[in-house]
Amino acid sequence: MGIRFDSVTVAYDGNVVLDSLDLTVEPGEVMALLGPSGSGKTTALRAVAGFVRPASGRVLLGDRDVTDLPPHRRGIGMVVQQYALFPHMRVHENVAFGLKARKTPKGEIRGRVAEALEMTGMAGYARRFPRELSGGQQQRVAIARALAIRPSVLLLDEPLSALDAQLRSGMLAELSRLHRELPGVSMLYVTHDQVEALTLADRIAVMDAARLQQCGTPRELYREPKSEFTASFVGGANLLPVTVVSGGVDFAGTELKADTRGAVAGARATLCVRPHLVGLGEGPNRIVGTVTEIQWRGATHRLYAEAGGHTLMADLRELKNPPALGDRVMLHFAPDDAVLLPAGVTHA
Repeated sequence: MGIRFDSVTVAYDGNVVLDSLDLTVEPGEVMALLGPSGSGKTTALRAVAGFVRPASGRVLLGDRDVTDLPPHRRGIGMVVQQYALFPHMRVHENVAFGLKARKTPKGEIRGRVAEALEMTGMAGYARRFPRELSGGQQQRVAIARALAIRPSVLLLDEPLSALDAQLRSGMLAELSRLHRELPGVSMLYVTHDQVEALTLADRIAVMDAARLQQCGTPRELYREPKSEFTASFVGGANLLPVTVVSGGVDFAGTELKADTRGAVAGARATLCVRPHLVGLGEGPNRIVGTVTEIQWRGATHRLYAEAGGHTLMADLRELKNPPALGDRVMLHFAPDDAVLLPAGVTHA
């Protein structure tokens, strides 16, 4: 069962927090809503869950208009950031809670609980209380509880933000596995973490200022952003102010080769280049700059250099002899690795 937002607007005291959202999540798809705090992503999820009522527009699950239905009649599973487990109930009782609320026959509950715990790797913890579990284990129980009702739609609101980096990585792998094992379940996944979105989602809807800015596959958003906001929020980017010239662009007096099809000579634009596509030394599209910072990140160095009044970033394989602060360096990137964006367009 898919999800469809049909021009959904949500406002609180006249303040629009979600503005005319049109978006479709296909059956079995994982759609990530990615954006900063206040972008409208959690409001969109809560509109699907039934916790907020749109000022206008409709929310549909499959062909069913659920805009006016209360949450308990929508048949949705939901996992939130703080787990929301009942501390006085054992794990199996927490997982069974939704089934009991739906008056599932007692003979069926035990099997459904066991199935959900097995699926999330928590079968051996059924008799424990939440306080006896780690944060990652508690989140697995919360997911098991959501899955036990066998929802056709699963909503996840920042489900990993309370976990440390190692646990987050493990849970991402588990969620990816669950996606493969539950191909009929549509997932709407709210996050501000681009790694989570890029890792898990089939498509990503980038949100900002209460509006949808761009929607596409992770590869599309990473390689073909439509705005400076999308470019900088999905993966990070060098955004260089340029002027279109014959055969390329001019950046601070340096001519660079770039695909300028559709652009008018003399027009201002922004050239987007991902840091990992910037090399050190001789190569095409050379830019000379002064090193202002260099960070060792284990397998790579992140180098910052000032050129033409702007800072460039380069993610380089670990350097045996990294340049020193103040050194003049030559950076380069391939013409095909740059994307030309309209100047000043922060939102699509």
